Amino acid sequence: MNKKTTAKIAFNSGEFVVYPAHGVGKVADITKQKIAGTELELIVVNFDKDKMTLRVPLSKAESVGLRKISEASTMDEALGVLKGKAKVRKIMWSRRAQEYENKINSGSPVAIAEVVRDLYRRENLAEQSYSERQIYEQALDRLSNEYAICNHMSSSDATKKLLDILAASSAEK
Repeated sequence: MNKKTTAKIAFNSGEFVVYPAHGVGKVADITKQKIAGTELELIVVNFDKDKMTLRVPLSKAESVGLRKISEASTMDEALGVLKGKAKVRKIMWSRRAQEYENKINSGSPVAIAEVVRDLYRRENLAEQSYSERQIYEQALDRLSNEYAICNHMSSSDATKKLLDILAASSAEK
């Protein structure tokens, strides 16, 4: 019972949250609903970009990874990762792709920044495969959406800032 009260305090209607598998959403409501004969307290999260609404039981919010937007220090750490040197691993693409997907779905801005950094390609470098491009764009989108909310800016401005950091760090190497 104690967990419910701490979870109730944690999320408020109208604030932005991160659901690891879907990225940044906005808490629309915290409501009670009767499901299969049991009354549950639900956090209703809207993902406008995907035109999706998610209902997460308040008691399960922490275990599914629903969290508030990252602190500035965490975002600074993620930006530091973007400035680092890309780690190119010599394993099969399918295994690397699975690792990248797991990092993206972890919801951690630092892990997502690693994916963006590792898959970033400057315009004049080799082409990316379709699946590589898809994973890169998904990671960049997740990171820029959270960065935008954290820094009170538009998503497009956040994406531009992240790309500027990547371009500057890859030009130095």
